[in-house]
Amino acid sequence: MSVAAERFERINAPPAYQLVAEAIEREIISGRLRAGEPLGTEAELVRQFGVNRSTVREGIRMLEQAGLIRRDASRRLTVGLPHYEHLASRMTRALALHQVTFRELWEASMVLEIAAVEQATMRATPLVIAELEANIAKTEAAASDAAAIAELDTQWHALIAKAARNRVLELAREPTMLLNVPTTGAILDTFPEGASRLIKAHWMIVGAIRRREAEEAKLWMRRHLVDWRKGFERLGKELDRPVDYVELHSVVSRERG
Repeated sequence: MSVAAERFERINAPPAYQLVAEAIEREIISGRLRAGEPLGTEAELVRQFGVNRSTVREGIRMLEQAGLIRRDASRRLTVGLPHYEHLASRMTRALALHQVTFRELWEASMVLEIAAVEQATMRATPLVIAELEANIAKTEAAASDAAAIAELDTQWHALIAKAARNRVLELAREPTMLLNVPTTGAILDTFPEGASRLIKAHWMIVGAIRRREAEEAKLWMRRHLVDWRKGFERLGKELDRPVDYVELHSVVSRERG
């Protein structure tokens, strides 16, 4: 074998089903196919792509898993719109596999949560403010149930993002918040007194949103997140330790269920 030939690697063409999936996905992302529109039957797709039925089925399966395609009652294929929770769980796993650290999560949360609460002070509707207050009432009623309070805290932050009425912020912050649940639960389980600080911060932030006081809302959100970091450190954990994938997997599995 010549020296020149050794410089090149074997070309691996993607499987046909992947090409089918990518072609359909391009049409959806471009807007030429919109959510709710019919995609046609498997037989029609076989004819259009010029491949066998098993290839089309495998490509469709990939798109169904991603939430881009759905089947109606008659089994006809329609274009779907992936829910942000479905997208978030995949991104959350990716973050863990890249061994992101608690420090990285905390720094990202500081940016995203403060941006969300600032927008919420300008855009929150009376309805979502009432939802935020109802969430805090449930948190107070949860008493010493650390796991329940951690879940309610995550829901409360999601409502803040909803109040911001910015879908980019809502999508961007969800993967990191799924990682926050196990740490918040562990902190409150070890230090139950932290629940009262969490609840106070939530009430102060919602009050500032109701009064449209952005700086006060941002100040209390910052304090709230600093408390979270301090609690993590009090557990004896290192800020630069990679996220525990076992803890993550249990959270994502619960969210998907």
